[in-house]
Amino acid sequence: MSRDLRISDFVRDEIAQIIQRDMRDPRVGSFVSVNDVRVSKDLSYAEVYVSSLQATDAETKEELIGVLNRAAGFFRSELAKRHTMRTTPKPRFHYDEVMERGPRIEKLINQAVSQDKKRVVGDEAADANEDNDKK
Repeated sequence: MSRDLRISDFVRDEIAQIIQRDMRDPRVGSFVSVNDVRVSKDLSYAEVYVSSLQATDAETKEELIGVLNRAAGFFRSELAKRHTMRTTPKPRFHYDEVMERGPRIEKLINQAVSQDKKRVVGDEAADANEDNDKK
């Protein structure tokens, strides 16, 4: 595993713990998930993708991301206490729409599969009719 992937995993786990145990801001809530972290090659930034069960509309999502980005210094100092690397990446938070997109994409896939099945059954019936007409 490459160094940046190990650091991304470390940052993801630690930020999740910090949000769960050390954040005191009621706007963050208790149902925030850290889905992914991507660390830049020079380790100066960590792009942190989060989602929340409590964030149901765009305004709530923006507020959550705003609160987390304003607390980026707090997260960075907490991360610095928990590792021995020379530099600590500065977290930049983004809302991860995967939770909302996943069921929608799954529904579209299921619709496409059922349409394909209907078309195949229709093609087979048409072929059977042609065979009967030839006899």
